[in-house]
Amino acid sequence: MRALIQRVSRASVSVDGKIISAIEGGLLVFVGIAPLDHDSDVQWLARKVVQMRLFSDEEGKMNRSVLEAGGQVLLVSQFTLFASTKKGNRPGFSAAGSPDEAQLLIQRLADAMRQEGADVALGQFGAHMQVDLINDGPVTIWMDTRMPE
Repeated sequence: MRALIQRVSRASVSVDGKIISAIEGGLLVFVGIAPLDHDSDVQWLARKVVQMRLFSDEEGKMNRSVLEAGGQVLLVSQFTLFASTKKGNRPGFSAAGSPDEAQLLIQRLADAMRQEGADVALGQFGAHMQVDLINDGPVTIWMDTRMPE
């Protein structure tokens, strides 16, 4: 699983011109699923995202999690995080997981984040989405469950 995490002042997802999900402050998390991802990846990523200290404390240091900051999480499936750009100018997506498996794991990730205490909103799987966001900081973090740092 790959995640691109952005601390946001606000974010929303629209489909066909209608807002389907929105948050007022927190984390916008784009997630890509690989063929070998499974529940241990889901649990690890859910825990890391909701406990990562990306929000400022009283001294201005990034010392508070989204839970401690009272923020929300907007989770958006994005298979393009597994784009291969090695050859040619058109990215390949063969490293991305199947849509059926990805949809299942995205839902499990949302459920796992909720079990950790997060207020989670979702994009619409498989839809052509427009994502609107105000990046706060900006703070943008890249994570991959196959390469935990």
